[in-house]
Amino acid sequence: MTLTLNDHESHLLDPADLINFDALLSEKELALRSKVRSFVDEAIKPNIAAWYDNAHFPLEIVPEMAKLGLLGMHLKGYGCAGGTAVEYGLAGSELEAGDSGLRTFVSVQGSLAMSAIYKHGSEEQKQEWLPKMAAGEAIGCFGLTEPTAGSDPSAMKTFARRDGDDWVINGTKRWIGLANVAQVAVIWAQTDGGIRGFVVPTQSAGFKATPIEQKLSMRASIQCEIELTDVRLPSSAVLPNVVGLKGPFSCLNEARYGIIWGAMGAARDSFEDALAYSQQRMQFDKPLAGYQMTQQKLVDMAMEINKGYLLALHIGRMKDAGILDLHQISVGKLNNCREAIKIAREARTILGGNGITLEYSPLRHANNLESVRTYEGTDEVHTLILGNKLTGVPAFR
Repeated sequence: MTLTLNDHESHLLDPADLINFDALLSEKELALRSKVRSFVDEAIKPNIAAWYDNAHFPLEIVPEMAKLGLLGMHLKGYGCAGGTAVEYGLAGSELEAGDSGLRTFVSVQGSLAMSAIYKHGSEEQKQEWLPKMAAGEAIGCFGLTEPTAGSDPSAMKTFARRDGDDWVINGTKRWIGLANVAQVAVIWAQTDGGIRGFVVPTQSAGFKATPIEQKLSMRASIQCEIELTDVRLPSSAVLPNVVGLKGPFSCLNEARYGIIWGAMGAARDSFEDALAYSQQRMQFDKPLAGYQMTQQKLVDMAMEINKGYLLALHIGRMKDAGILDLHQISVGKLNNCREAIKIAREARTILGGNGITLEYSPLRHANNLESVRTYEGTDEVHTLILGNKLTGVPAFR
């Protein structure tokens, strides 16, 4: 692809890009990224400090995200945008440059709840929920993690038993995004025949979602504890096309893929704040940017951002080609989360004391990334996945 002058000028707006990354993207991909970036600049960045400070999730921007085709954007049909993996990744990166919590909303809605119904649901379930979810008219959540079952979901205690033609579910889920504002929950439960997924309207009797408060991370997002007490569902509520952990894992891998891109968006935004500050802040009669130690920090950050984006793009291209191995998602998730949190912390040091305020983004990003590196597989879990790949010896137990 040959960049036009306008494309090149747009490229120069990314100060961390030392390798002309945009030359690897198509015109369509660049246009999508620009559209989402403009939305983030106009609707999210001017408000995110207050939203984060007040622990407010802005439901009012959900319809705007839907109009941009961001909800279930990698799914085809049912009102979804049918975008590529790379397009989804680019959008996620821009959203997380605004805030991890808002990119997480798109992930929970599309990669988890909608993907579960899309991949494993009946045609009736798809027709009932996916068009409304793509349009932002219904919000979904994904109930897998439990108070004592995080990295090891096979230890879940939530149980669904048959009662005639119905199912009755009892149990507790924790750290479930959006549950108190959702209209539908995909709940995973043990049964006498293995782990199954259930499409649960959140107005069902016995379904209770309570937000988790006093968080130090993901404050512009919602995570809840769900209590399921004799929740009775018809037989049509079960996801018919999957049994076992491969059901939720197929959705988690979609979410993990999005994180590979999203983490780099947070890192890039942190870097840009630090770079701009260093060019303006005068100390000892010259800008911070004029000091060798500052330049080393900036170069090290930019190098890792460039490498992180190249890794994300390579994984995305393989995903679109249908040749991606699952362990490669772990490579991207582990590396990019680990590097992003280092970058956000290093960027904060350039900001000095001002960096602990919400006027600047790096410490907010760093706090959020503590959650991002934990959910959808901790550093330790992805390390063991890769260790198993390298050695052939599973070391999870």
